[in-house]
Amino acid sequence: MEIIIEPIREAWSKILKRPEIEKLELEEKVRSIFQLVGEEGDQGLLELTRKFDGVDLSGLQVADDMITQAGALLSEELKNAIQVAYRNISLFHEAQKSSEQRIETSKGTVCWQEFRALERVGIYIPGGEAPLFSTVLMLGIPAKIAGCKEIVVCTPPSANGSVDPAILYCAQLIGATSIYAVGGAQAIAAMTLGTESMVKVDKIFGPGNQFVTEAKRFSQYLGTAIDMLAGPSEVCVYADESCSPTFVAADLLSQAEHGEDSHVLAIVPSIELARKVKSEVNLQLQDLPRQEVAQKSLASGSIVVLSDQELAIELINQYAPEHLILATANSYEMSAKIINAGSIFLGNFTPESAGDYASGTNHTLPTGGQAKITGGVNLMSFGKMVTFQEISEIGLKELSSTIRTMAEAEGLHAHAYAVKIRESKIKQLI
Repeated sequence: MEIIIEPIREAWSKILKRPEIEKLELEEKVRSIFQLVGEEGDQGLLELTRKFDGVDLSGLQVADDMITQAGALLSEELKNAIQVAYRNISLFHEAQKSSEQRIETSKGTVCWQEFRALERVGIYIPGGEAPLFSTVLMLGIPAKIAGCKEIVVCTPPSANGSVDPAILYCAQLIGATSIYAVGGAQAIAAMTLGTESMVKVDKIFGPGNQFVTEAKRFSQYLGTAIDMLAGPSEVCVYADESCSPTFVAADLLSQAEHGEDSHVLAIVPSIELARKVKSEVNLQLQDLPRQEVAQKSLASGSIVVLSDQELAIELINQYAPEHLILATANSYEMSAKIINAGSIFLGNFTPESAGDYASGTNHTLPTGGQAKITGGVNLMSFGKMVTFQEISEIGLKELSSTIRTMAEAEGLHAHAYAVKIRESKIKQLI
């Protein structure tokens, strides 16, 4: 990681730049995958699974007995950990339920809104070297609490055609209605278009590689909603002299090991602290099993020295990180000034990994600067609010003049007539 001392504002955009990918070729490949799945359905998915995963499957849906037996393949320690995470994530998302509140906006006119769950949601879970079973909990629990009737889970098969048992165990916990051993852009295409065995969903959730992200972008064009266009993982750590450089280094590495294109940034007030953090990063890196991956990620990361805390806050808000750790003595005070961040971790004993797994907050968060305009997944992501209004005869009499005046001013006379005809009926009743 490069140490950058007191950079001028004009240099910030270069420091904050995330790794880029070549998009044109990516778009063409994803388009061809959608075309094949659209034309050949399940057979197209099996063909793409042979091509990209090197697995020859006889069917796509995971058998019920494999799902029910998955728990027996896990250690009791892991199952207990999953249960703790399940409880905490459930508590946090249950608390997001909104209560109906009826408002009388004017005499005789009552308005309110009610939550309605999406009927069919699709959850994509990356597999490979790091099967993200925690994401099953993060997306499946709020879907279950929201009341989604169908929860479809897609995840790539392993080399022998099976699905990671921890993924299956978590999918069973969240009440998945169907689980498919299909990954990559083809899984997104199948959930978008539907096939003989897979239902078309209303909204797709879940992280993935650049092909999955591009496929989610394409699915929007075809009318299927998505949670967000989540890119490579990222973290920003702002630390002052009260921090533990060892902790800061560990947090940077926890994101760097996600992938070669992950982005890490540390901001500190002094060159001395910057050197301590860098030294700790290099030391801890030696013992990391995913050392090669993390090393490539760290190559694009920086440790920025900014002695002015207000400038540091400005830099953080410009970066709009997915994860922000405030390892400072005044973390609460500082957090009030943060506008753009997916999730904020306060203090020296709040690692980002807690949010990834078990504290209760959702780990599906905006990346690539999207935290400037959106937040992470929550209960509301799995439904929508429907508004209601009920107007009595007295209420319509109260509002009629306002409605007619505005409608006629816009030249929409049928709107005005819809009120006027009711007014005449009210007069007959009086």
